[in-house]
Amino acid sequence: QVQLVESGGGLVQPGGSLRLSCAASGSIFSLYAMGWRRQAPGKQRELVAGITSGGATIYADAVKGRFTISRDNAKNTVYLQMNNLKPEDTAVYYCTAALGLQAYWGQGTQVTVSS
Repeated sequence: QVQLVESGGGLVQPGGSLRLSCAASGSIFSLYAMGWRRQAPGKQRELVAGITSGGATIYADAVKGRFTISRDNAKNTVYLQMNNLKPEDTAVYYCTAALGLQAYWGQGTQVTVSS
C-alpha cells in the first residue's frame, strides 16, 4: 500500500506560481512512476505531468513550458512547479503512483487561478 498526501494548493492570481508537493509512504518510492492529474469542474480528469522511476518526464500540451515535475527519492516526494498560471489551470490536482498493476491516488488539492 502507498499513501499519497498532497499539499501546496491555493488561490493565486493569473501569471502567478505555485508548487505542489506529494509525500508518499512506503520504502520503494523510487520504483514508482509518479504523476499529477487534474479535474476541473464539469470536465474529466486529465494527465498533467508524469515522471518515471528513471526520471523521464511527460507533460500535457497545455502545460508544457510552464509546469515542471520533479522527484526527490530521498524524501519520498514528488513536486509540481507551476508557473505562469492561467484561469484554465483551475482544478483539483491529484498525485498518482503506479508500479506494474498497482495504482494509487491522493485525495487531491485545490488550485484556483483567479484575479
